[in-house]
Amino acid sequence: MNNQDKKVNIESLRKAYERFVPYKMYSLLGKNSISELKLGDQTEIKLTILFSDIRDFTKISESLKPKESFDFINSYLEQMDHVISHHKGVIDKFIGDSIMALFPTNADDAVICSLLMLNKLDQINAIRKIENQLPIKIGIGLNTGLCMLGIIGGINKLETTVISDAVNLTARLESLTKKYGVQLLISENTYFNLKDVSKYSIRFIDRVVVKGKTKPQSIYEIYDNDGEEIKKLKDQTKPLFEEALAYYHYKKINKATELLEKCLALNPNDNPAKLYLERCLLFSKEGFHDGAKELSQQIEWNYEFDVGDNKIDSQHLALFNNSVKLLNAIKSGVGSSEIDNLIAFLDNYVVHHFETEEKYLLDNNYPFIDHQKSQHLNFIKSFELLKSEIKSNIKSKTFIMFRIQTLLIDWIVNHTLKEDRHYAKYIKDNRN
Repeated sequence: MNNQDKKVNIESLRKAYERFVPYKMYSLLGKNSISELKLGDQTEIKLTILFSDIRDFTKISESLKPKESFDFINSYLEQMDHVISHHKGVIDKFIGDSIMALFPTNADDAVICSLLMLNKLDQINAIRKIENQLPIKIGIGLNTGLCMLGIIGGINKLETTVISDAVNLTARLESLTKKYGVQLLISENTYFNLKDVSKYSIRFIDRVVVKGKTKPQSIYEIYDNDGEEIKKLKDQTKPLFEEALAYYHYKKINKATELLEKCLALNPNDNPAKLYLERCLLFSKEGFHDGAKELSQQIEWNYEFDVGDNKIDSQHLALFNNSVKLLNAIKSGVGSSEIDNLIAFLDNYVVHHFETEEKYLLDNNYPFIDHQKSQHLNFIKSFELLKSEIKSNIKSKTFIMFRIQTLLIDWIVNHTLKEDRHYAKYIKDNRN
């Protein structure tokens, strides 16, 4: 074999290996070649994780011969692989008909790719219709967070994987798309990492508790790919729908039922609205409330929220306490001047706290300071929206209370428990 043939052979082998471990994957681990990978290689990185799954694939495959089943799944995966790989995603693994992909760039890339995957699905189904085949449906879940990416395995088998509770929530979101009858769900982590949420058709869906966790997470539906007519109806009924959910979560079932019925009169095919109406009927009959946590149960600030810096811990406590005061002020219907004072305090204090925290992180060489900054900026944008809703006097008291809970209190609690305690551990470990 001459040198030219050897070069061709090596290049062929490299391309073959990269079909099992993509270059993007091992480059994230700081490696230039797959041959450099070894057991235990790892890096911590901010990722948006995507899970997708074909609904009722077992039922579909039962009607196919083994070869037809493989041809079907390979054709589908190949087309989705193309979309993901060409839109800044890295496929981590295929699990039967399921796909797990990683987006190391930003949350917007993951959302845009998800919408393009759904668009590709429409094209696949258009062909299936011509061939007199039933359409296929998929669900997609997205979550964003800091993850450990690395190599696991044994002597004879190695593979890349992501270890993080962010993965568990992503898988849960994908599964929940079936429950709510929607195509794409994102976590509040992804929501708060989007550069501009107004670019998407997005609405609140629920608060859920992931297995092993105690604090609820808000989840949202993105429905840009639902078809022009359905999208238009969801846009039209979004205020009714989200207000109905606020009443439901505060156990004001009669009002929730009334609003959901109005919503369904305008958009009879709104699956989440139908699900919530069923929940209302179940509560009326049996008293069972299908919610992540009763909002009447006030979260108490305790040691688990501490990051180990007295100044920052005291600021976190002040932010939390005054957010709860704002919620209670709305609830009790106090004068507008007291509410204005609380908003003004939070408005100034949020900026002051973020500046203090970011300086602290900079002084301690925290590697994910840009991640914290982007979270802070997006929170400020959400707080601006919340302030405008409070001051407009258009929204109901119940809706405003719910927005304070999901956009303010839940964010402070979940951000402190996850993101802030992460930097606390990093700083502590590097000081020892």
